[in-house]
Amino acid sequence: MAENARSTSFLWEGSTLEVYLPEVLLSHQTAETWAEADSQLKNKSPQLIRVIAKKLKNTDSSGISFLHFLKTFQENKHNRFELHGLNEKFQYSYKIATEESKASFRPPELKLGKPEEIGKFTIEYIRELSFLISFTGELTVSFWKSVFRPSRIRWKDVFRVSEAMGVNAFPIIAMIGFLLGLIMSFQSAIPMRRFGAEIFVANLVGLSLFRELGPLMTAFILSGRSGSAFAAELGTMKVSEEIDALTTMGLPPVQFLIVPRLVASLLMTPLLTVVFNLFGLIGGAIVLLSFGFPLVTFVNQVNIAVGFNDIAGGLLKSYFFGMIIAAIGCYRGLKTTTGAGAVGESTTAAVVGSIILVSILDGIFSIVYFYLGI
Repeated sequence: MAENARSTSFLWEGSTLEVYLPEVLLSHQTAETWAEADSQLKNKSPQLIRVIAKKLKNTDSSGISFLHFLKTFQENKHNRFELHGLNEKFQYSYKIATEESKASFRPPELKLGKPEEIGKFTIEYIRELSFLISFTGELTVSFWKSVFRPSRIRWKDVFRVSEAMGVNAFPIIAMIGFLLGLIMSFQSAIPMRRFGAEIFVANLVGLSLFRELGPLMTAFILSGRSGSAFAAELGTMKVSEEIDALTTMGLPPVQFLIVPRLVASLLMTPLLTVVFNLFGLIGGAIVLLSFGFPLVTFVNQVNIAVGFNDIAGGLLKSYFFGMIIAAIGCYRGLKTTTGAGAVGESTTAAVVGSIILVSILDGIFSIVYFYLGI
């Protein structure tokens, strides 16, 4: 068989397979070449693979990987491999790939057409949805069993997570709450001063914090701080196969690892929301004090503006926000795949997912509260 200048040629001579490389072997060509090589080697095992590369003038890492694949295939079969005529500018890359690199090379994926892409996306979506439904059901059952039988909860882990999530987060929650109250007061006082209504800054700050900004900002902070930590911890355990070890020992990962984090989040998120609101009010009070209003006036205005429904509604939001933060963080941790960047991807997905779902849920709460007249 004559050598083809555009595509790789395969020629069998008894138990020897001769492979003639073309002048150009780049990634979009290597996929077809690799598939043809798999087809040639599927049912026959040559004693010798001889690669003729004297015509090869241009290639990239995919071509070098293809040569490494053929060499590794022969070594695994304890057969011979020969490479002839490889240009000097490719020899160093080939040496690195075959002698120093321990990684296994895989053939590049063939480019999928639109129908294949749609099918692949659909299958992945169905798998994701199936895992999410399974995770939600198992977490719900485990959580309510733990509610009715508190002895099932690993309280030592609950206290440890509560300390990391609540106590250690106190400074950042207090600082951001104080600054937000301060900023809102200054920004709202500027237009209100034109009408001599600076005193109503207290009403605005109180209502904004208790009804909306307190629970929402606390949830955003905890999403970035604690939700990401949950995903990173469980993701690292998944990559190191610790979760598989727990399953092998008969310990359900959801009950053993996730329920304590969920309980801690449900306990700490409302408390941190209260802290955020308190320091936000302190920031607003400082602004009004700088305008010459006495502290008692600020307190009275907040009491007039903020009722029990406002406080209870905000705390109810924070309860569900805490549930979302813990659930999404743990879910993404369990979905971690293998690879160097897998844990980072899970952490990012946990933060982004938590923020999006918290925002959506907050919108739902706003609509419900509006129709309920709260």
